[in-house]
Amino acid sequence: MDRVAVVILNWNGCEMLRTFLPSVVRYSEEDGACVYVADNGSTDASVQMLREEFPMVRLILSEKNYGFAEGYNRALRQVEAEYVVLLNSDVEVTGHWLRPLLEYMDAHPEVAGCQPKVRSWRNKNRFEYAGAAGGYIDRYGYPFCRGRILNKVESDNGQYDNTAPVFWATGAALFIRLKDYWAAGGLDGRFFAHMEEIDLCWRLRARGRMLMCVPQSVVYHVGGATLKKESPRKTFLNFRNNLLMLYKNLPEEELGKVMRMRVVLDYVASASFLAKGQWANARAVWQARREFKRMKASYAETRKENLSRAVTPYVPERTSYSVLFRFYLCNRKSFLSQ
Repeated sequence: MDRVAVVILNWNGCEMLRTFLPSVVRYSEEDGACVYVADNGSTDASVQMLREEFPMVRLILSEKNYGFAEGYNRALRQVEAEYVVLLNSDVEVTGHWLRPLLEYMDAHPEVAGCQPKVRSWRNKNRFEYAGAAGGYIDRYGYPFCRGRILNKVESDNGQYDNTAPVFWATGAALFIRLKDYWAAGGLDGRFFAHMEEIDLCWRLRARGRMLMCVPQSVVYHVGGATLKKESPRKTFLNFRNNLLMLYKNLPEEELGKVMRMRVVLDYVASASFLAKGQWANARAVWQARREFKRMKASYAETRKENLSRAVTPYVPERTSYSVLFRFYLCNRKSFLSQ
């Protein structure tokens, strides 16, 4: 069994792999890790390119695109390792990037998973939107990070160089014990993509396991490589999956209040898209709400199991305040100002 397996899920990302895989292979193998690429039914030249240019990489092949969540579940069933790293194909890693993560995890058995500091590949002195220096959510399910509040991304001036507990570790570079991954049920394949790592981390935290950011490890993430930020499909998945995540994990005494407020907040979000002329995104919000209502009944047993296995209904890294209120009405636009 391997100590650490770095697993990259790929779908039609031939050029991304050609650009970023060399750093992953070089700097992961020097720390004793093996590198896998799990191909999610690509129709481009990805598999042929990997066989020809990266014969040292272990290939896992799926016959179709199962999405991020189920794609990783299927891939990790074929990996035997103590730790796995879920790594996006558009991430550039740095020398000995795995060492601080591995050393921290070895020294802290109460921790299920961690992430490195994630900076932007396009602007390397700034944090990257999807993860930054560790993730949190507010009482209504809105994710934010040390280094990124909503759409406001900070420069990295060393202000988050301390190791810190987080609510969620980014799926762009998630270092996790494989036994914890499966003990919590893995990623929710019904999500397809988006919010799935936050949902997994919520289950882990509610069951008493810790998530951390270890900023002594640094990676650079392109971000938005598969679905652009303005994509209506991405808007749909984010809103639908966020509602499903809340339904799956919220304590009973909060569920009704939070979900009623989300109707209001989702209406505001849709109106904001309309005001910008983004009709497809506005429509995607309400399509997401309809799909959530359709799927809700199928999650009743999942919710019951999650609540029954929770050792604490109140996770400290989930805030009691609304990040939207503080951002827009109080002008608190950095993590430290929250």
